[in-house]
Amino acid sequence: MSPLTALAAPLPPAVPETVPIGGGETAAFWALATIMVLAALGVVFMRKPVYSALLLAVVMISLAVLYGIQQAPFLMVVQIIVYTGAVLMLFLFVVMLIGVSSADSLVETLPGQRVAGALIALGFVAMLVFGLTDVVVGDPAGLGAAGGEQNLPALAGQLFGQYVIAFEATGALLITAVLGALVLAFRERTGPKVTQRQLSQVRIRGPHPSPLPGPGTYARHNAIDMPALLPDGSTSELSVNPVLAARAESAGRATASGVDLQVRAGSSAAPGDASDSTEAKEARAEGEETGTGPVGAAGAPGAGEPRGGNDSDETEGGVR
Repeated sequence: MSPLTALAAPLPPAVPETVPIGGGETAAFWALATIMVLAALGVVFMRKPVYSALLLAVVMISLAVLYGIQQAPFLMVVQIIVYTGAVLMLFLFVVMLIGVSSADSLVETLPGQRVAGALIALGFVAMLVFGLTDVVVGDPAGLGAAGGEQNLPALAGQLFGQYVIAFEATGALLITAVLGALVLAFRERTGPKVTQRQLSQVRIRGPHPSPLPGPGTYARHNAIDMPALLPDGSTSELSVNPVLAARAESAGRATASGVDLQVRAGSSAAPGDASDSTEAKEARAEGEETGTGPVGAAGAPGAGEPRGGNDSDETEGGVR
């Protein structure tokens, strides 16, 4: 056999290197796969959106751990930062801002949604069954070359080398989306911006310079002696301070009787005495201002003053 014929002969097929999967990796896969499947079912069947979002975080973190086991640190970090740290937090903030009703609604807003969901689920199951039964098993190709270089340099070379156009187009699309959101959220101001000083001046000049009472807190205004409103619209007398209630009751009794509290058993209290009432003080001050004299024991002006005029004339006439 000539040397040329020997070179033209077919070479024996290369035996691919098989890397056995260790027991720890297998155990971690089955444990994480079970957790991920159960958490994914909880995402679908939970009634509360917050619980569904938390279970979705469990699925994403478990997937990141699988990436780490498969020696893909970049995918593991991106899975945690982008999906768990950004997308999931966005879901939670939306749920918190919108609010979730505590009442469970059992009314179907879309008619026939259960039937449509069942048909779509059967379609996915059929697709998975046909896809798994039609799998072509062959020898692994290119794994040695793919694993010959480190993960991050190889990924960077693919992104900025072979797929640089797609990478730049994706970046431009994301920037366009951010600018569009800013334009839609921007509100054009038709007038000058109102300062805090101007707002304070408008409030002071208005009919309500002080803060208004909160809705459903007081009956008519924010006075301390006004009872609070109950959820049914009625007032709660227990919300008023007992001392204020007792003072109001005693003042009401004194006003209704119309009798001076200082007159007891035909005797009057001395001006300035401890038993001298506020009404008596006010009446005495009013009498002094108008010149009618102080209030006497019987409540008439000038009852304690000496009589003059006709009385003195009568006395003198009697003497004469």
